[in-house]
Amino acid sequence: MKETRYFYVPDAVQVNELPAEEASHAVRVLRLDVGDEMMLMDGQGCFYRAAVTMASNHHCMYAIQETLPQQRPWQGHIHLAIAPTKLIDRMEWMIEKAVEIGVDEISFLDCQFSERRVVKTARLDKIVVSAMKQSRKAWKTELHEMVSFKDFINVHQDGARYIAHCYEEVERSFLFEDLRHLPATESVTVMIGPEGDFSIDEVHEAVAHGFHSVHLGSSRLRTETAGLSAIMMAQLSK
Repeated sequence: MKETRYFYVPDAVQVNELPAEEASHAVRVLRLDVGDEMMLMDGQGCFYRAAVTMASNHHCMYAIQETLPQQRPWQGHIHLAIAPTKLIDRMEWMIEKAVEIGVDEISFLDCQFSERRVVKTARLDKIVVSAMKQSRKAWKTELHEMVSFKDFINVHQDGARYIAHCYEEVERSFLFEDLRHLPATESVTVMIGPEGDFSIDEVHEAVAHGFHSVHLGSSRLRTETAGLSAIMMAQLSK
């Protein structure tokens, strides 16, 4: 018996054919044929049980047999805003694991001490899709293009907002303790700085814009580790 395979089809109900890249994988790699079952994911909360109706080298058509609305495994909305690392493979790894754990949005920040100021979100989006399929997530994580630190803090974010940093001279609380006291349905935004941290001026500016000053524990973490830690804390509090 073949294992049921998952495919990302954003408009699964409106179309009856897999996107080109998914079709190639289904037919040429997995060798699916007419009658084989597969599961479609629309990235908006639904799975669809479907059967292959036509398979060729470049096309794979299907018929939906059952619509399976999913329940989001966490409450609220989790938004990670992070300054990407100089080595992009570390950010790619973090995004893969963040999607597997569960995060709604990821934004990229251009900060004063940033060592990377350009991010190719098209490539990162493919990693999101792969991780979403692997971890069977019904909702697709939304990636945003890089924005300046100032622009990000000036745009209103719903719910509780935090900036995590390492400055002991600025009063901080432990993020997880703060999150534990929020309603489970509360939206959460956490900002993580670059490898050299936010500048202290950026911390003060964020606090002036309503962000709470927090730390992630006693260990000094790499950027990508800090991002995952923040997501895990948000997940555990919901």
